[in-house]
Amino acid sequence: MSMSWHQANQHYLTAALAMVRGHLERYAERTERSGMAVPEPDPSATGREALTQASAAIEAPASLDRLCAALHLSDFERDVLLLCAGVELDAGFMALLSALPGKEPQPSFSLALAALPDAHWSALSPDAALRRWHLVEVGRGTTLTASTLRIDERILQYLTGINHLDERLSCLMRPLPAVLDLAPSHQHTAGYISTVWSRTKGDMDVPVIQLCGEDRGVKEDIAAAACATLGLKVHRMPAWTIPTSPAEVDLFIRLWEREAFLSLSALYIDAHDFDPHDMSKEAAFHHILEHTLGILLVGSTERRALGRRLSVAFDIDRPSPNEQRDLWLSVLGEDHNDLDGQVERLTQQFSLSPHDIRTACAQTLGLAVIEKADLSTALWDACRRLARPRLEGLAQRIEPKAVWDDLVLPEDQKRVLKEITAHIRQRVKVHETWGFAGKCSRGLGMSALFVGMSGTGKTMAAEVMANELKLDLYRIDLSQVVNKYIGETEKNLKRVFDAAEYSGAILLFDEADALFGKRSEVKDSHDRYANIEVSYLLQRMESYRGLAILTTNMKEALDHAFLRRIRFIVHFPFPDAAFREEIWRHVFPAATPTNGLDAHKLARLAITGGNIRNIALSAAFLAADERTPVDMRHIRKALKGEYAKMEKPLGAAEQGIFE
Repeated sequence: MSMSWHQANQHYLTAALAMVRGHLERYAERTERSGMAVPEPDPSATGREALTQASAAIEAPASLDRLCAALHLSDFERDVLLLCAGVELDAGFMALLSALPGKEPQPSFSLALAALPDAHWSALSPDAALRRWHLVEVGRGTTLTASTLRIDERILQYLTGINHLDERLSCLMRPLPAVLDLAPSHQHTAGYISTVWSRTKGDMDVPVIQLCGEDRGVKEDIAAAACATLGLKVHRMPAWTIPTSPAEVDLFIRLWEREAFLSLSALYIDAHDFDPHDMSKEAAFHHILEHTLGILLVGSTERRALGRRLSVAFDIDRPSPNEQRDLWLSVLGEDHNDLDGQVERLTQQFSLSPHDIRTACAQTLGLAVIEKADLSTALWDACRRLARPRLEGLAQRIEPKAVWDDLVLPEDQKRVLKEITAHIRQRVKVHETWGFAGKCSRGLGMSALFVGMSGTGKTMAAEVMANELKLDLYRIDLSQVVNKYIGETEKNLKRVFDAAEYSGAILLFDEADALFGKRSEVKDSHDRYANIEVSYLLQRMESYRGLAILTTNMKEALDHAFLRRIRFIVHFPFPDAAFREEIWRHVFPAATPTNGLDAHKLARLAITGGNIRNIALSAAFLAADERTPVDMRHIRKALKGEYAKMEKPLGAAEQGIFE
């Protein structure tokens, strides 16, 4: 029966160790016989014959030979390494060293120079293979040659056939998993990258590959696929783990280059969360890119300046709608027949990576079987959940619960809101099926401006539409987005829109006046950049495939050119007595006990719907604490609190309502 590679590698290593042990034995004999050590060639061919036989029995090159070839070890350096390995693996080595007169029972350069053939002093140099690649560790001793030597643990394991990541690197990086599938466009990019690598001639001629875009998972898959084409593994290292001290950086570079040789690996540096203001980290990052041999990739949101080393950048987009549809159909299999066209709707609403699509299917297919849940609804909700994390840190998600009956507005305003909802619901048919997207790519975004004072129902209207469309609603406070530093506002807006593209969520930009005041005549750089901020937001709104809503209570302060680029404008009037009465009649949930509430009288209070909801909620708490139904007494107490917040006195007219 033929041996496995591991068994044959073990036999080969044993034979190589026996050769070095033979040199030590002859050195010991000479020392004992003459009191002096003069290296002599091995007169016996037995050791070499055993090594030749072991080499013939192994199909692939042994670990020892691969190591020597990759790191260019001389025969003497090879034997020094085996000398150190023998102490760890063969008890006979320690016995021989212990028997040597005047010698510490540990390997050293002086022992190697005296006992091993073809010795040369250059092997002791810091730039020579043994020390440059940290194959051996130099320990204590009065001189360099007398210092003890110990084989590096990673190298010892490698020689025995155990190939694992060095523990000094394993805390900084993780291997990327094999790619299950790639969209055709991404597979094409991966093939292009591997072609770029294969056409280079030297290690430092290999360009750094930049993968730019929002989706980390897709870029990692492309990196893994490109490396797999060349038979390489790839390890991902977050940029924040990069060491910063010069000694640590140098050690990292040496250890990684050694690892790349030993395990045929490439390094992927994830620079998405890189802090550009950390100058020491930035300097270490560029030093690694400039001086590390082999294949390097960098993943980031935008292209980075990488110094003098050649780099090639690729902009990585999400899979196209057609590619996503094909992946949905592939993962769902026969289950897609039960979805009645839902796959097309999912594809057009959500822009998910292959990993997210597989995750959504894994979450819902089992649920549909076990709980008899509707697969179509379950998939839709799963996609919403998967897209949320990208926006959670940038905006406030509002759970939409309000329905059309909760919205008290004039019919004209309601009609416009329902028209907006219909546009969102039918945009795929109009843009794609009916061909409007092919005619023009600009102006297809859905934008709306809600004008009205606080409490008139602007947020509730957005909530109603989100609930109707089964979409997430995110509120962005523009007063927090606007930044006094030039260019930062656009970056903040870009992060919001880029994250929202995954789900097509409804974006509600509150406090639009913070950014969209009338653009004054350009007198200085701040005026000019303020206008750029407005133009940038309008551009993103026009290209955003979801609905973007702006709210303001000062329409007269808005630029007319800006208003012309808004698709819909809805005015939310201050409610008159009839509308206030309607709000009072519907403000309490059906389960709330009430007693003697007079909506007609309460409608005489000149307040907005938002104020009415606040009063109703406060009154409910007061009644619950008294364990009684909500009555006019509770409304009166709550009204005092609401007026106090508004710094408004409770006049005789208001008091008369409760008499």
